Amino acid sequence: MDSYRPPTFSMFPPVVKNLLIANVICYLATIVVMKVSQIDITQYFGLHYFQSSDFKIYQLVTYLFLHDPTTIFHILFNMFALWMFGNSIENYWGAKRFLVFYFVCGIGAGLTQEFVQYLYFHHIHQVLEVFSSAPNQSDFSTIALKYFGTAVSGGTPPEWMDFLQKAYQDSMNQANTIGASGAIFGILLAFGMIFPNTELFIMFIPIPVKAKYVVIGYGLIELFSAAYNRPGDNVAHYAHLGGMVFGFFLIMYWRRKRSI
Repeated sequence: MDSYRPPTFSMFPPVVKNLLIANVICYLATIVVMKVSQIDITQYFGLHYFQSSDFKIYQLVTYLFLHDPTTIFHILFNMFALWMFGNSIENYWGAKRFLVFYFVCGIGAGLTQEFVQYLYFHHIHQVLEVFSSAPNQSDFSTIALKYFGTAVSGGTPPEWMDFLQKAYQDSMNQANTIGASGAIFGILLAFGMIFPNTELFIMFIPIPVKAKYVVIGYGLIELFSAAYNRPGDNVAHYAHLGGMVFGFFLIMYWRRKRSI
């Protein structure tokens, strides 16, 4: 079993340190620019749906450095986990391999989110095609409320289609993912695979839990949350799972090559 050393506040290997600095700078810049010029940086560098007009390929990287500017908890939890688990992983692998792993997990999480969004919007597109063949007031009201959260009534079939098409396009354009969580979940998985028997103290659990069980637990929670998405839940659960899946396959690839 690989030896584990708990991190201390004096332990900041280069990649973890620079990622922490970059994320904090971007978080503060987002707040300052919004207050000074009313420009929302997340709309330019967050990860938009690939079929929207706002999508740019570089967003698969830049979205990892942005966090919700309306709350400190989003970046606080991510950066604490990066320090807590990233220190040990970077010290174990070295800076280069850790950096590669971080971005593979982060970009993989973004690609997973794009795929899940594609399935969702493709489904809506099919619903609209079926509706257009035989439009009626009842189906229009149901679709508008279920997929776009708007209760509407009245109008004519052409007006219904115009409304639904515009709402569909707006929904695609508004889809925007930010945060380092996908990469962080990949790091959590790596910690559980490399230091599986390390005991961790989890909030509200009075006894230590081995890392391998913590990883399995978080994975199951994210899977359940993704499958039973609650109204108003704007957390990208599938992206978290995607970060773990990409991290798992990268670790297995490296192990097969006997490089870790």
